[in-house]
Amino acid sequence: MIEISDWLDQFLSALNATFADRIWFVGLQGSYGRGEATETSDIDIVVILDELTVSDIQKYNAMLDTLPHRNFICGFLSGRKELFGWDTPDLFQFYYDTKPIKGSLDELLPLIDDVALNRAINMGLCNIYHGCVHNMLHEKSGEILRGLYKSASFVVQAIAFKRKKRYFTYQKDLLQIISAEERAIIETFLSFKNGGTLDFDNMSEALFEWAQKLILETT
Repeated sequence: MIEISDWLDQFLSALNATFADRIWFVGLQGSYGRGEATETSDIDIVVILDELTVSDIQKYNAMLDTLPHRNFICGFLSGRKELFGWDTPDLFQFYYDTKPIKGSLDELLPLIDDVALNRAINMGLCNIYHGCVHNMLHEKSGEILRGLYKSASFVVQAIAFKRKKRYFTYQKDLLQIISAEERAIIETFLSFKNGGTLDFDNMSEALFEWAQKLILETT
């Protein structure tokens, strides 16, 4: 597995050489950010510059090509002003799922109010509802279903935050404080992460009915 602290040292050195004092924020998301990485995990890196041009994108790409494990590098590159213009429901997960490496995202917090949180939950549910129906009718893909359960786990995190005013980074920590229906969603997601068996029809139906119920409760 990649020694992430050593890799980050190389990354930050290359980033500073490329953009110097234009760097506003650097963070780590995903499994490396949570300390749950495996041999196949991507390095999900977030970089926010003072502004972003096409030339900057090209420079960043060339910089990444010089780093080890290039095929595992993914993530988010943006200018600061664009981030503050982002749709606020997306900022909820972005803020709480990003581990700061350099700088802080705390200036985003005033944008992540109750309205943004409720919209994040509703948008997530609607996307899961649509995704389930489309997948059950057309693709019938186990990989898509796994992705939908991953999305559902984020929605459950947001629901738990709304109730407890606390962000639970690790889905397993949610199991003690969520409803039985929500627990079933998280347990299925964790089963997938651990290589569990996929029962396409039953799992699709359960996820669809969960999303449907919560959408109807908000109307």
